[in-house]
Amino acid sequence: MSSKPHSVDPDVDPSQDEQESPPPACVLSFNASDASGAGGLAGDVATIAAMGAHCLPVVTAVVLRDTAEVFEHHNLDPDAIAEQARHILEDVPITAWKVGFLGNAEAVSAVAEVLSDYPDVPLVTYLPSVAWIDEDDQQSYLDALRELVLPQTAVLVGNHKTLTDFLLPDWDSERTPSARELAVAAAQSGAQHVLVTGMQLPNQYVDNVLANASGPITGEKFERFETAFVGAGDTLAAALAALLSVGAELHSAVSEALSFLDQSLDAGFRPGMGNVVPDRFFWALPPADEEGGEPDSFEPEPEPDPSPKTPRRMH
Repeated sequence: MSSKPHSVDPDVDPSQDEQESPPPACVLSFNASDASGAGGLAGDVATIAAMGAHCLPVVTAVVLRDTAEVFEHHNLDPDAIAEQARHILEDVPITAWKVGFLGNAEAVSAVAEVLSDYPDVPLVTYLPSVAWIDEDDQQSYLDALRELVLPQTAVLVGNHKTLTDFLLPDWDSERTPSARELAVAAAQSGAQHVLVTGMQLPNQYVDNVLANASGPITGEKFERFETAFVGAGDTLAAALAALLSVGAELHSAVSEALSFLDQSLDAGFRPGMGNVVPDRFFWALPPADEEGGEPDSFEPEPEPDPSPKTPRRMH
């Protein structure tokens, strides 16, 4: 049985409706699968969706972990990683990259080759701690990242200690390096900017600074949380990539990404017995009942929330 479309005008482009409603910006993320959902590709998908863009997730490795610690990881074949990316890139235009944990040096090489074919697409590279990896494998992985991915990186994101160990391994001063000093070291490998998080300040504050080799550009100071989180760095880097994907200026994108991270952590939850996971959809939580208001007659009285969350839409 066949059917005919109704009221077809041969002079009208059938794709007109699609053109009137363009798809969201697309961010391709190279990252590991993390079953905790705190970081890795699951975290990237949630964060990029929360920022209003669409994530194209390319699996680079499988990390075995819970919400407290990483146990080990399994690498994927480098050709399989590259093929995942190339198939989708032949179909979908992208406007930003995000690189997370790639697994090993061979995977870094495969990813870097794909990145090199799209030099005008901004790349946000997140450097997690890889302390669980064997020392020799860890060194070869970081060397490959420094040599192959940093030259293509617009913003290198990482915790102050992790970036110091990576960029300035021979640092022996009693004081910690500044964001500018880290940016100078990153620039020597080709990275344009660093976004350094967790710089300790007096009075229970931490500083988060975007810098290049000329000095600091922007940043935000946040009050230190009295709890441990997992997935914060992936959240920040993915949020930044999503904002760059829609053409936001770097300094304003960093400020908004930091604000998004702060509110995600403030609304964070503990799904298991380990650390707290960021709530990337804090802004979608239903508003609290007006104080003194009567609940609907067909709904039971809700349990009081010991830490009410106020949703704020970021975008």
